[in-house]
Amino acid sequence: MATNFNELSGLKQSLVVIAGGILVTVALYFTIFKSQSDKNEAAAKAVQTKVRENNELEAYRPKLKDIERQLANLKQQLDIERRIVPDEPQVDNFIESMDAEAQKAGVELRRYASKPGASKEYYAELPFDMELDGSYRSMLDFFDRVGHLERIVNISGLTVATTKNPGGAKAKHTYQYAPNESVVATFTATTYFSHDSTPATPAAGAKPATAAVAK
Repeated sequence: MATNFNELSGLKQSLVVIAGGILVTVALYFTIFKSQSDKNEAAAKAVQTKVRENNELEAYRPKLKDIERQLANLKQQLDIERRIVPDEPQVDNFIESMDAEAQKAGVELRRYASKPGASKEYYAELPFDMELDGSYRSMLDFFDRVGHLERIVNISGLTVATTKNPGGAKAKHTYQYAPNESVVATFTATTYFSHDSTPATPAAGAKPATAAVAK
């Protein structure tokens, strides 16, 4: 037979209320408080992990400026190396550089003719046949200036003759030489550019492109 709560004695009513509160507390603990506690514990472990990582990285803080300085030096060295041996042929820049040094030295660069290059493992050769005329001293000055260019230029096959006999230097044409000009020279100027690996071999029958510029 069911018993009305109001019919219970005061002590029993208190016990029932206390028991109910305990049940509610237990239910809340396992449904809400326990879940939140687990989350808090996981967050605390994550914080501890981050603190430990930060403490380990803190040891590198004094070295940070040195590392940044080393990276800046490496970048500067890489920029210099790219000017010495660029990543691309940069033919226009090469010809402009040779023209500029010729003007400074007082010689006339009359002709450029590209020759078949050679591809190595990490770089490729870019050779040009060239002709110049001027005074003997100016010619020496020109080659000295070329030797001091940032980009590597190798001079080979140099042949020199007088302006009265330009054919002796295997010059292709005769020009109206200035009175102060005494020599004509032909030579091969070879520059270089880099690549990560050897380019694919051209298909059978294909010929390298050539170009000639007469001045």
